[in-house]
Amino acid sequence: MSIAQSTTDELILEQHDRVLLIKLNRPDRLNAISRDMLDELSAKVVAADKDPQIRCIVLTGEGKGFCAGLDLVDTNKRRSDEHGEGGGEHNRPPRKLFDLRDAPINVMWHCDTPIICAVNGAAAGYGMDLTLLCDMRIMSERGKMAAITAKRNVVPESGGTWLLPRLVGWAKSAELYYRGRTVLADECLALGLVNTVVPHEELLPTAMAWAQEVADNAPMAVQTTKRMMRMGLEESYDTAVDHLMVHLSGMFASEDFEEGLKAFLEKRKPNFTGR
Repeated sequence: MSIAQSTTDELILEQHDRVLLIKLNRPDRLNAISRDMLDELSAKVVAADKDPQIRCIVLTGEGKGFCAGLDLVDTNKRRSDEHGEGGGEHNRPPRKLFDLRDAPINVMWHCDTPIICAVNGAAAGYGMDLTLLCDMRIMSERGKMAAITAKRNVVPESGGTWLLPRLVGWAKSAELYYRGRTVLADECLALGLVNTVVPHEELLPTAMAWAQEVADNAPMAVQTTKRMMRMGLEESYDTAVDHLMVHLSGMFASEDFEEGLKAFLEKRKPNFTGR
């Protein structure tokens, strides 16, 4: 199956040269995340990260909203089915260990291919966490982020409590989460939650243009930089520098390094192959 083909109509995939566009496609539910959408999103991010023809991913939503969070109706129905309600204790499946290795929140975090989020509308709960997991966020003037978990007696279980303080600091994260605040586009920009805010009709063209700029650069350099930034959050300075030098020695021996030098000397755009 082509990477641009999906097993569910709840996800739309389009490959534009070396950029994969992923659209959450449940506009009637403001793109609330169903189990099928979760599974397919994980699978496609993993596939894109392994595909040398994909150098950047753009994630957005169809319709008015980016993502309203987990679909609680779908989640509750699946829990009922899995636990065999009405069928007695003997019909319940064996309990399993808690495992999030294949969930989008972990797959996206460990993905070396850059991900740009085009926030077309409201991003709430799980949807807000999805935006924070992306490397860059471009927001429509109609966009907003809703840190409303405390209003539902739940927590930002999808990485939000780890990600948000690293983006905006402890005090501002506490304000957003404890008060259950919804933040409009201009404030998102002022807080550093998004890279830029653009008119709604310019959102996807801007995101795709940024993605193409990423895709034009040497993929080995871009992906290694992302990995080193991610690992650097947990490493000492000395350890990070040592790791960088190990990667750099391999890059010096690559064809793309030679191409970069030739392009510079010949004053032309480089044609990187990933070799």
